[in-house]
Amino acid sequence: MTILLQLIYSGIALGMIYAVIAFGYQLTFATSGTLNFGQGEALMLGAMVGLTLVNAGVNFWLMIPLVIVFGFFQGAFVERIGVRPAIRIKSEFGWIMSTIALGIIFRNVAENVWGRDDLRFPSPLPESPLHVFGANVLPMELLVVGGAIAMMLAVEFFNRRTIYGKAVVATSNDRDAAGLMGINTGLVITFSYALSSATAAFAGVLIAPLTLTGATMGAVLGLKAFAVAIIGGLSSGFGVIVGGVILGIAETTTGFYLSTGYKDVPGLVLLLLVLAVKPAGLFGKSAIKKV
Repeated sequence: MTILLQLIYSGIALGMIYAVIAFGYQLTFATSGTLNFGQGEALMLGAMVGLTLVNAGVNFWLMIPLVIVFGFFQGAFVERIGVRPAIRIKSEFGWIMSTIALGIIFRNVAENVWGRDDLRFPSPLPESPLHVFGANVLPMELLVVGGAIAMMLAVEFFNRRTIYGKAVVATSNDRDAAGLMGINTGLVITFSYALSSATAAFAGVLIAPLTLTGATMGAVLGLKAFAVAIIGGLSSGFGVIVGGVILGIAETTTGFYLSTGYKDVPGLVLLLLVLAVKPAGLFGKSAIKKV
């Protein structure tokens, strides 16, 4: 029972990272109907830049806002270079290849700057586990869960309580109507991409102390987070949290009780089932188009 609890705790921490990245997918999809398939690379760059700052002597807690700012500008760059041209010429799938291509470029740049070897990210918290409700939990895992929830709540507060956030919500609800009301929807879309990459960069520095940091770390995380976004629903913030936790626990328990070679199978099976039964996601809403 103790082992099961520890697996569940680790799965929740991993699932919350998936949820934060998936939340970034939601931000861009809501405003522009597009997705940043280089989201995993945004996470990787955040972790690598954070590691560089920490190694240069910057305090971990001071490093976090610097990495978020870096992620913000990186996301804005992706939208301006890869997404906006495709939207302007009304290319239905151009943004897919553009974001994938930029992700590959970022990965290659990271390999040339930081090397191909995985690096260890020093933990800002003690590495001795804490005993919580009958199982041992790493302090960093608690920080991951708390930080992920805090980031998503901060974005929700921004959207609901600030004038700029309401512009984002208005664009999400009806881009054409928002434009007619004087909202610069192009700027809103850029901001959504910037915020999406900022959340991914933040997730990168949260998970980096729990794993090895390298140029390829974001590829798998980004793909699994996309699965979480589809499972939970691209229109439901609560859905990505539930989907992330389900996938995280499924991976940790499967990896322990069956084999690490099968840990990716439950999430993929769940993804296929959801797409077959409820394509909009467990908590998503199907869009009804009037013609």
